[in-house]
Amino acid sequence: MSGKQSVSNQKIIRVHAGKAQADEADDLLVIEQPLEIRLVYQHNTEIVEKSLAVTMRTPAHDFELVLGFLFTEGIIRDFSQVKNMKYCTDSGRQMEAENIVKVELTQNLMLDWARLQRNFYTTSSCGVCGKTAIESVHQLTYYPLPLPAPDFELTMIDTLSAKVRNQQAVFAHTGGLHASALFDSAGNLLIVREDVGRHNALDKLIGAMLVKNEIPLHHHLLWVSGRVSFELVQKALMAGIVVVVSVGAPSSLAVEMVRSAGMTLIGFARNQGFNIYCGKERIRLPT
Repeated sequence: MSGKQSVSNQKIIRVHAGKAQADEADDLLVIEQPLEIRLVYQHNTEIVEKSLAVTMRTPAHDFELVLGFLFTEGIIRDFSQVKNMKYCTDSGRQMEAENIVKVELTQNLMLDWARLQRNFYTTSSCGVCGKTAIESVHQLTYYPLPLPAPDFELTMIDTLSAKVRNQQAVFAHTGGLHASALFDSAGNLLIVREDVGRHNALDKLIGAMLVKNEIPLHHHLLWVSGRVSFELVQKALMAGIVVVVSVGAPSSLAVEMVRSAGMTLIGFARNQGFNIYCGKERIRLPT
């Protein structure tokens, strides 16, 4: 739900650099709260309800976050497989209810709960094995990527960060959020989502496009703040995104995943410069 409060006002003591002076002031902080995802699904002839995951997130676009998470983890393939989604209002406590989302899946969608638990482990990039993690993602991927073609202008890459900043209302006040943004091949900004967690921001973006039935995103570019982890690449690949641009550095496993999948990865995209780690064929470079 996009109308939920994302920031809170706090009293602070602001110390002025180079001055023997300290004043009481108001400051805005990004809200961070847990979100529990519960699934209701059919197992054999029974209807089962189970808690799937808990993530720390900034309250906003919660349903998009849940949809994006379910999609990038390979649990659903499209929005039609979700029968109903709501906050868990039967908990009895409003604060708790707003932090629990219950998703009822269609009855023809069968879940292998044991596989889900294994998948969360192998795709978390927590030291299992790079090869194992990459193979696990390839097994889940729905959309083969198109062959590389020079679809994106070199000069367009430099303009992306400024376009995103103009749309980051909460970040402008707090400085405490990550963002994911989607651009078309002409450099037009289509959607921005923010969250205290970089993976949540991307799940919100993918969830929003899933509702619009616009996945796969083969002719789009993904811009992300901060560094690029394996998990972000995995989520982008699941959505069929071919180009990922970051203002920060990629991890070694993220680069391995991009090369294995045939994606394009750009890092350190700031101050009129950037590094292309792989997939240069999609960028129109000077001859």
